[in-house]
Amino acid sequence: MERRDFLAFSGSAVAALGLSWPARLLAQGTADAALNALLDRIFYDELLISPEQATSMGLDTGPRRELRSRLSDSSEAGQDMAEAFNRKALQQIRSFDASGLSDAGKRIRDIAAYKYQQELVAKPLGVDSVQSPYPITQQDGAYFGIPDFLDSQHPIETTDDAEAYLSRLRFFRFTLDDQTEDQRRKAAKGILAPGWSLDLALGQMKKLRQPAPEQSGMVRSLVTRAAEKNIAGDWEARAAKIVANDIYPALDRQIALVERLRRTTRPGDGAWRIPRGDEIYRAALAQATTTTMTPEEIHKIGLEQVADITAQLDAILTKAGYTTGNVGERLTALNHASDQLYPNTDAGRAELIKDLNAGVAAMQGRLPRAFSDIPHEKLEIRRVPVEIQDGAPNGYYYSATLDGSRPAIYWINLKSTADWPRYSLPALTYHEGIPGHHLQGGYSRTEKSLPMMLKDFFLSAYGEGWALYAEQLSDELGGYSGIERAGYLQSFLFRAARLVVDTGLNHYKWSREKATDYLVATVGFPRARAQREIERYCASIGQACSYKIGHTAWVRARKKAETALGDKFSLPWFHEVLKEGVMPLSMLEARIEQRTAERLRNA
Repeated sequence: MERRDFLAFSGSAVAALGLSWPARLLAQGTADAALNALLDRIFYDELLISPEQATSMGLDTGPRRELRSRLSDSSEAGQDMAEAFNRKALQQIRSFDASGLSDAGKRIRDIAAYKYQQELVAKPLGVDSVQSPYPITQQDGAYFGIPDFLDSQHPIETTDDAEAYLSRLRFFRFTLDDQTEDQRRKAAKGILAPGWSLDLALGQMKKLRQPAPEQSGMVRSLVTRAAEKNIAGDWEARAAKIVANDIYPALDRQIALVERLRRTTRPGDGAWRIPRGDEIYRAALAQATTTTMTPEEIHKIGLEQVADITAQLDAILTKAGYTTGNVGERLTALNHASDQLYPNTDAGRAELIKDLNAGVAAMQGRLPRAFSDIPHEKLEIRRVPVEIQDGAPNGYYYSATLDGSRPAIYWINLKSTADWPRYSLPALTYHEGIPGHHLQGGYSRTEKSLPMMLKDFFLSAYGEGWALYAEQLSDELGGYSGIERAGYLQSFLFRAARLVVDTGLNHYKWSREKATDYLVATVGFPRARAQREIERYCASIGQACSYKIGHTAWVRARKKAETALGDKFSLPWFHEVLKEGVMPLSMLEARIEQRTAERLRNA
């Protein structure tokens, strides 16, 4: 495959976009229906320039089948095309006459406009993303994301799927080279990750590059899954040839560049070290939290919440017989208790995942006490692939496809089972699974009144705030037994400490070592796990603050509703707001107040 073939598809995708169509041509029925039709047109047009999104949502079928064979154009021209798309989409949304819309329609219009406003924040500041300013880190980059995407999200059900997989392997070469060039340009302007981050990235690149081509995970994924479906073909030889002739040379070029740039990166660990770093960090905080809070305000809130949660943990640990040392030291002792540890073996990892599945099943039975119209999307729990575990988060979630062809996946990093003492696991399951991300996302994905654009939309403050609230709700539903409640409070302490260390690193110029020391001493995590977390906040700035800021907003909104409604309040009623989709925190709190007033009037 030649570069011109890759660019030809991008050009044809642009030609196919319908954004120039006037909204009146889409208007059928009510103003709300016309708005949703416009937003759906924008959504489906965007899939043409984001084939991976089409696959992750199960929408690369029928007339969009060709997208299953493609990757996004990550060249400079492709980035310019995406920016032009976002500007045009925002203009179309803002131009839509809101006068005839219902309150729900106005809210949907505002959320859609917010989405595209945020897409346009980064470029004027010289980065592609204010929350992830570096093209290549230990957790960012095509070398990290594309092999994982191909293995976990690209389907292999038919011969055409296998051929599409090979096509994407060929495109991977161009994606790598585009990103290599992008990093070269950014580095010339001072946008380059800290040295230790580049070292970790290099280690992972070399691990990806190390196997003989036919033993590469990219080849084995195709071969294994094709065999499981009895799909005949010489998949190993064909895939190995692409890996050997296209991907490995592109990886070599990227490795060589990063090794050269490694010697030039600026000292320090936080966002302050790069040009306009203070502006970028403030924009990242605004985007992550959907608020206008300053780093100083967030740091102060973090210190206050750390003190409060520490006091609660002190009482629980004392009752359990852990009385020596401060709370962080006692949590460390609990982490090392023999009855809390899984063997650091494949058998131990299998037992851990089995226990997580049992926890999901048990919570499923409790949900009707707090929710109605519960969605029933399938959830799988998997280990983070070994190839990326050194830089991957400790746990994360992938949404299910909209058509149900692929289940949702809750990933857990099992580099070391010592990172996951038994008492800590229920809170993680309730956060990533149910009633956390999986349940919240399920309501949006299955809600018929939402336009496609908002069915799988994610704002960290809303989604991560909900997931923390879900851990708290699980306590109300009897989800923790004995010392497991310390795990739930440790999870909250961890998120409060994040407010301190994220602002410490990126605003107050803390070193990675100082931030790691604080996290170990405060939260009691094993040092290796704490350091991976700190390294994450250096690569993904601001995002760590979204959890506790979002949780605080959810709790505040619920308390207001409970106070106003008294015995007219119920959890199923309160949680029905999830059906209205993801929105910024200020809009969420205003909407809950509006629903509360409506319930009082109608009671």
